[in-house]
Amino acid sequence: MKPTIWVKMDTLVRHLVPITVTLMLLLLTATPTRLPGFAGIAPILPLMGVYYWAIYRPELLPAWAAFLIGFLYDIMAGTPMGVNALVLLLVQGVAAAQRKFFLGKSFMVAWWAFGLLAAGSLGLSWLLVTMLSGRVVDAAPVIFEYLLTMGLFPLLTWLLARTQMAFLKDV
Repeated sequence: MKPTIWVKMDTLVRHLVPITVTLMLLLLTATPTRLPGFAGIAPILPLMGVYYWAIYRPELLPAWAAFLIGFLYDIMAGTPMGVNALVLLLVQGVAAAQRKFFLGKSFMVAWWAFGLLAAGSLGLSWLLVTMLSGRVVDAAPVIFEYLLTMGLFPLLTWLLARTQMAFLKDV
């Protein structure tokens, strides 16, 4: 039997969940707060989203989507164009390439690996921004950004897993 238009639309919308959720994380990261100085140390929520989806549903968050989200992040954050696009593309590639290793492992292994990947990503971002701006950028905010990102990783992973179970169990 041929699927109806509603079934096709439902499947399409479900396939867009990882990209949509990661874009929402980007918007949440870019939302201004009334906390002074928080914008400089805000956790990198899109990094967590790209990492999670690259491991658990890589076919639904392909490399082009990670690049596009990174490019939008560059626009919203005011970083030099291409820095976050490159970083998120690399995170997606590394996580997807190591997918078989992560599947079936404990959460602690995924958290540990994310910590390594996030440290490398934030370090690369800092290095690229320093090189492209022609001056040494203060690294202290990057350290706080890393710590906040690592601290929120368990909660966000739990939310992403619930999202996956709710919307993608049949896809």
